[in-house]
Amino acid sequence: MKSILLPTDFSKNSWNAIEYAIKFCANTPCTFYLMHVNRLSEISVNTLDYNINSAVIEDTYTVAAKKQLTSLLKKIALQFPNNSNHAFYTINEADFFIDAIRKQVLEKKIDLIVMGTKGATGLEKLILGSNTADIITKVKCNTLVVPENAKFKNIRQVAFPTDFLQFYGITTLHPIVDILEQFEATLRVLHIAKKNSDLNSDQEKNKEFVADYFSANKHNFHYLTNTKIEAAIQSFVQDNNIDIIAMVAKNLNYFQQILFHSKVENISYQTDVPFLVLHE
Repeated sequence: MKSILLPTDFSKNSWNAIEYAIKFCANTPCTFYLMHVNRLSEISVNTLDYNINSAVIEDTYTVAAKKQLTSLLKKIALQFPNNSNHAFYTINEADFFIDAIRKQVLEKKIDLIVMGTKGATGLEKLILGSNTADIITKVKCNTLVVPENAKFKNIRQVAFPTDFLQFYGITTLHPIVDILEQFEATLRVLHIAKKNSDLNSDQEKNKEFVADYFSANKHNFHYLTNTKIEAAIQSFVQDNNIDIIAMVAKNLNYFQQILFHSKVENISYQTDVPFLVLHE
């Protein structure tokens, strides 16, 4: 049984992520943890008192959050009845956001965090330290980022952008295999170069490993040349009807250019297509 953490601020975007997660895992036995964090930094600023005692936190923030979490459970029960594969629990923390997430990842042995985002504008702001950015860069846990316009549909095409400069271990890539097998999907391994050049010997070895690892799954290799990584991704996503993009966090070159570029004109994949960020 998988353990999945669903951070929520009770917004439309976080509900969209919860909805996506439940449908994504419809046939997988899962324990879902709905988690709301009353962030200490906000509590301190709002109350103008940096020596907050537990009674103030309980009266002012915790009670209201618990009621909202209960309402969220009821909403899930109404919209997703009779799924014996899924169990739901609530967590309400008063802590610094990332500290609270890390704590639950360790204590609950979380396999996946599913987090909503506001899409292109939101992703641009990730550089400034939003919750989603902090999770995918500071918490060593696989994370599914669900943009505001992403609605679950049967996954047929999975894109895996890589420059083949990093060696990926078996454990790191296994979640991709799970998706391919569960949905009978095709993996499209995408290499984007800023100029037309051959792979070096290390890249060739890493490519051979990827080909061997996914040999039992439907997969293809694609090679594009474009000076702008995000523009190439945009074109590829549209041309191949990509349903989800998987990336390895340590592949910083691709990771930063795809998720953390500063110009969002004509880039729609960040508002429509979920990202699966994999950690070692």
